[in-house]
Amino acid sequence: MFEPGIYQQRRKKLKNLLKTGVCLFPGNTESPMNYPANAYPFRQDSSFLYFFGIDSPGLVGIIDIDEGQEIIFGDDVTLEDIIWVGPQPKMKERAAAVGVKKVMPSRQLSEYLNKLRSQNRTIHFLPPYRADITLKLSSWLDLPPDKIKSSASVELIKAVVALRSVKSAEEVEEIEKALQITREMYLRAIPEVRPGAKEQEILALMELVLRANGLSFAFPPIVTINGQIFHKTTYGDMLKKGRFLVMDTGAESELHYACDITRSVPVGGKFNQRQRDIYSIVLKGQEEAIKTIAPGVKYRDIHLKTARVMAEGLKDLGLMKGDLDEAVNQGAHALFFPHGLGHMLGLDVHDMENLGEDYVGYDQTVSRSEQFGLGYLRLAKALEPGFVLTVEPGIYFIPALYEQWKKEKKFANFINYEKVEKFLDFGGVRIEDDVLVTADGHRVLGPRIPKKISEIEGLFS
Repeated sequence: MFEPGIYQQRRKKLKNLLKTGVCLFPGNTESPMNYPANAYPFRQDSSFLYFFGIDSPGLVGIIDIDEGQEIIFGDDVTLEDIIWVGPQPKMKERAAAVGVKKVMPSRQLSEYLNKLRSQNRTIHFLPPYRADITLKLSSWLDLPPDKIKSSASVELIKAVVALRSVKSAEEVEEIEKALQITREMYLRAIPEVRPGAKEQEILALMELVLRANGLSFAFPPIVTINGQIFHKTTYGDMLKKGRFLVMDTGAESELHYACDITRSVPVGGKFNQRQRDIYSIVLKGQEEAIKTIAPGVKYRDIHLKTARVMAEGLKDLGLMKGDLDEAVNQGAHALFFPHGLGHMLGLDVHDMENLGEDYVGYDQTVSRSEQFGLGYLRLAKALEPGFVLTVEPGIYFIPALYEQWKKEKKFANFINYEKVEKFLDFGGVRIEDDVLVTADGHRVLGPRIPKKISEIEGLFS
């Protein structure tokens, strides 16, 4: 964990933003796979980590703004616990490590919250994303489970988003630690992207590097020759020449900061002309997008600029036609690029998405579009120094989407369906890097992971 002062400062900033009330932060509990003693790997709640830092189950953090008090509810291990998991520091020691002086046993939490409720004190809490936490909040606050999410504190959501969106130097360093290992993963795996291998074999090479460094994946990895399926997380397909292997994955640092990198590699390591053409369009779109990142620029505008750049490349290949400004304005490019350009990154790979994407990526100056494709953009608002975000354009040939649009004759004045049909066996290409918004522009985080055509082909020589 970070030094105690960092957590103390975060809690102080939260108090200054909210002014009044009590903030309730339930940490996560262990989640059984099939019986209680056989649990999934534990992952602490990210907002609990941000304010209280202790990475173990069964804890609850309290910030009483009115009384100026901070409490961690949790229990010391028993002798039986020690037999199974070994000695652990006392709760007071663990709390002191994050600058909290008061500790209370878990059994007293309900009584404590009941007293607050009897005093008509405001209890702020974030919307839960796990059923067990929903049920606990329901019991603690005497609210029906189906009313918990709607009763979450919008004030607390906005305050947490404001704080967690701006990354400190220590947080950026954690993301770059994860990126260092992710680079090693890619360098180990890419040269083995050859015909006859299976996706799961490439994934195993990446995981070997990850586990050898004591880390975990930040999210379920995507390693597929069917890149036109954005979140495909099965790995049994055989690699075939003429297809790209899309690898979208990233390590999570020891302190649980995520990174998110995508590389698309031609099976066998040599780009054919068709692959070179499409890949070059995506790479140009990504490079132009990164160049544009700076404080005050709306990410929605960068997304649309990237779409325009890639539409021009598609027109040069004869896949699109007509007035490209109007084509992008109407959303015709979304046949090939139907997702958003990127998202915030931090303790979550889609940072704070559980708090509500519109709170994280949008504000009063920009609202979510209802247009297909553009509506999937997770981050649209103006960028600020300290934001860390992904830049991940792609071009995909999705047969089902093609068939529907062709049948409807949708955007027939912008799309050359006859030529697009010849690419329906192509799959997809995505290229992604993680970028920090700085006071005067931007910085691509981490060590360079090869993405130019010559660099990728060079890894196979």
